[in-house]
Amino acid sequence: MFSFKRRPFGPRLPIAAVLLSLLPVGLGLLYQRWQPGLQVRDGRHDLRSNGIWLQHGWLGDDAWFARNGRDPTAFREPARIRALAQRLAKHGILYVFPHLCPTSREGLIAPVDDAQTERFLDAFGNFRVIPWVGGVLGRHVFLASPAWRDRFRTSVISLLREHPRLAGIHLNVEPLRSGDANFVALVHELRRDLPAGKVLSLAAFPPPTLWHPFPQVHWDRAYFKELARRADQMVVMMYDTAIPLQLVYQRQIAAWTSEVLDWAGDAHILLGVPAYDDPGVAYHHPRVENLYNALLGIHRGLSSFAALPKSYSGLAIYSEWEMDDREWTLLETEFEKSR
Repeated sequence: MFSFKRRPFGPRLPIAAVLLSLLPVGLGLLYQRWQPGLQVRDGRHDLRSNGIWLQHGWLGDDAWFARNGRDPTAFREPARIRALAQRLAKHGILYVFPHLCPTSREGLIAPVDDAQTERFLDAFGNFRVIPWVGGVLGRHVFLASPAWRDRFRTSVISLLREHPRLAGIHLNVEPLRSGDANFVALVHELRRDLPAGKVLSLAAFPPPTLWHPFPQVHWDRAYFKELARRADQMVVMMYDTAIPLQLVYQRQIAAWTSEVLDWAGDAHILLGVPAYDDPGVAYHHPRVENLYNALLGIHRGLSSFAALPKSYSGLAIYSEWEMDDREWTLLETEFEKSR
């Protein structure tokens, strides 16, 4: 009896191997069809109460210019100050955070030039000018020391009393792990002793995410809400995520927008967006973390609410000194309410 064996026409691959070989193609097609962001150009999310971080030179003293080899006339000429105010007003900026970091190791905030501060406030009478103070934890900021916290608080209050037209203080300490009780103590002490009517603003970290598993730069729900109860304003830094994919970043921004607005309580939320270029660092990819992708994510997150939450105030741009004409035009096109 003869047995017949059919000659194979070529090597056979297991079905599982074939499917695995097609998986990257399928995932690529799905990724291309994914639309986690949303384009909104009718201005519905622009409340004209946005914020922006400013350079040190706008309030800084002569010693800062000398140390850094900078020309004070670039900041102190009245025409330059007025031009800045006009540009920011045009784009719906209300809150400005001029840099006064870092704090000294003893707890004293960076000094201002008194005449320049008043000159700046003359031009910014229709804004809320909230100096940006703080520094790097363990290098400039020593939260565990009651003496350091007391000197810092006293220094802040002195500035606000010397220049009563300042609207408040913007506190930024980095990095800061969720649950740090010493930071809560500092915020409580500032809230207790700030002059009446002054804004206590915090540079806040976004919620934890699997995409960026570094707990020292994320705050969980309980901690965020605890700080929001003590602050008037939470400015959430939604960047430096190390995310390498644009659509994933848009999705993350959308998720964070929904989360922090749910967590805000009575605090007002500004959603911090990136307008800077730090190439060659692991934590920031400019092609991904940019103003355009952040706006798409924010529009998607805000559109998940039936109506804008009362806690929502707008965007906070980091930073003014990195913004160029193209980015101002993009902001106008992709976010602003037409005038």
